[in-house]
Amino acid sequence: MSIRFHSKSVLYTLLTVIFLLTACDTPAATEISLPAVTATSAPTATPTLLPKRTLVICLGQEPTTLYPYGSASRNMWSVLEAIYDGPFDVRQYTVHPVILEKSPSLSDGDATIQPVMVKAGDEVVNASGGLEYLTSGSRVLPAGCYSPDCAVNWDGSSLLQMDQMSVTFKLRADINWSDGEPLTADDSVYSFQLSSDPATPVSRYTNERTASYEALDDLTVRWIGKPGYIPHRYQTHFWLPLPRHAWQHLSAADLLTAPESSQKPLGWGPYIVEEWVARDHITLRKNPSYFRASEGLPKFDTLVFRFLGEPADNNIAALLAGECDIVDQTAMLEQQLESILEMNRDKKLKAYVGQGPEWEQITFGIRPASYDDGYSGWGGDRPDFFGDVRMRQAFVYCMDRQRVIDRVTFNASSIPVGLTPPSHPYFFAEVAPLPYDPEAGMRLLDEVGWRDTDGDPATPRQAIGIPGIPDGTPLEVSYATTLATARIQTAEFLIESLKGCGIKVNLKRMETGELYAPGTSGGILFGRKFDLAQFGWESGEQLPCLQYTSNQIPTAENYWIGINIGGYNNPAFDAACQAALSARPEASDYAERQMAVQRLFAEELPAVPLYYRLKLAISRKDLCGLEMDVTARSLLWNLENIDYGENCLAQ
Repeated sequence: MSIRFHSKSVLYTLLTVIFLLTACDTPAATEISLPAVTATSAPTATPTLLPKRTLVICLGQEPTTLYPYGSASRNMWSVLEAIYDGPFDVRQYTVHPVILEKSPSLSDGDATIQPVMVKAGDEVVNASGGLEYLTSGSRVLPAGCYSPDCAVNWDGSSLLQMDQMSVTFKLRADINWSDGEPLTADDSVYSFQLSSDPATPVSRYTNERTASYEALDDLTVRWIGKPGYIPHRYQTHFWLPLPRHAWQHLSAADLLTAPESSQKPLGWGPYIVEEWVARDHITLRKNPSYFRASEGLPKFDTLVFRFLGEPADNNIAALLAGECDIVDQTAMLEQQLESILEMNRDKKLKAYVGQGPEWEQITFGIRPASYDDGYSGWGGDRPDFFGDVRMRQAFVYCMDRQRVIDRVTFNASSIPVGLTPPSHPYFFAEVAPLPYDPEAGMRLLDEVGWRDTDGDPATPRQAIGIPGIPDGTPLEVSYATTLATARIQTAEFLIESLKGCGIKVNLKRMETGELYAPGTSGGILFGRKFDLAQFGWESGEQLPCLQYTSNQIPTAENYWIGINIGGYNNPAFDAACQAALSARPEASDYAERQMAVQRLFAEELPAVPLYYRLKLAISRKDLCGLEMDVTARSLLWNLENIDYGENCLAQ
């Protein structure tokens, strides 16, 4: 698996669902009995006698597989953190090597960017970031160019050079598989080959932009990208090693279900899988070959993952009863956020809360698909509510988002600004969100032509003199979202505050699959058939401005493939986004470009950021070593350092 953790397509990144994490309070004891906890999704099991030093982590869901290229999920990676340590950790948006000697860098020379000659028919990455075979008219960035401002349309005959990146990774020499075999560079190449196999169900975004990935010796791997592909986080283009010596007799298709890959995969991390009892637990034991064993790591002889189901109250009860030491974020703890925060204040448990980078948003249906053949407010098209930026601003002024923060997240989150969370290195505090100001909102509505004709805010305003909209048309829109409790609560609060400005909003509650249905099957999001829609998404490594660029608008012509579901179209924003994404981090104007696109987003408001999604965990009150980092692959990225009891008293 690419250590980009299944580089997802942007479409599925958009729809990411966030869950939270908890943990429990158990006295240190010489033995721990593991009794069954009544839960809707877990059967009663015979109590298991555990060794002296045991850590019990409760998951909201049971993994379907432990094969990294199988069905990826948060619960799977919670377990895999025990089996694989690294190969690097991402913390606070920075790459930290674990089984590599160092993080490669351009300044040290183990990463390079060199001009190469390209010709017609070569596969390159074009100026928009897409793959194409070079031909006359191809728009590309010539060597030394990192901005759309210097892109060229190749004439098909002139000599053309493009930049190509090469990155060299050096493994530590002291890493062994848990069966004692040395871990080598070829194991990473084997992983790249598996992830490139058509039978392996993962995104191949990075694979497709790779010109070569080869082992130079037992400990050295070199990645070379295709011309024009100069990733910012090139340090992550190292594939998670997989054991060729143990799995080479199996095909890529076989590995999806083979017991040795899906149930008891070999690793080099702190623990080894000992047993997996379906619908109950996975038990792991300390790995004697772990390369950090001399440091006294991991802290426990045995690690148990229990499956108590998603209901938060089951998991909290198990924590308080001493049957869990940690409750993983796959349990739906956000449903009990208020009580968890209270118990944290009362020191009954420890709560770990992180914001983002995912956020909840309302997207404006700026340009519905029905406008694609021309807009006519007189001919049956929905009124053009949101084409005028003043209308989008008015709606935001009339939305009491702080009430949502107070009542839905209990002040544990905040209103997003720009396109990055506060912990991001390119978060700009000067890009401030519009405040809740109904008076300002109503002034803008009057200015556009939506008038309060009867002086009663309980009735919707009407259109008076707005070009393309018949006079008397009521200001009435729909608001679609899923059945999730937090979303319904959010919608109800915002609908109430919008009503105070004379805006009537009709809430449309939808099943998740119905809301996110493909445009080809009539889905309202990707088919662009909505007024307002609330959902969550994650930003990923780079600024998520692509979500609002014109080339991402899903249409019938592109088979409804695209993530700009609101239909926002602004050439200035397109250019600012491309400039921000193509800029090199070491460039003097890099921060300026990041700020420019975020400021434009805050002014144009193609969507309304509501609040950062929360990552939540709880643990027993005497636990230490657990560190919440919202940019990490898993809450348990630091699993080997977790401890509890007397060992934590000095910390």
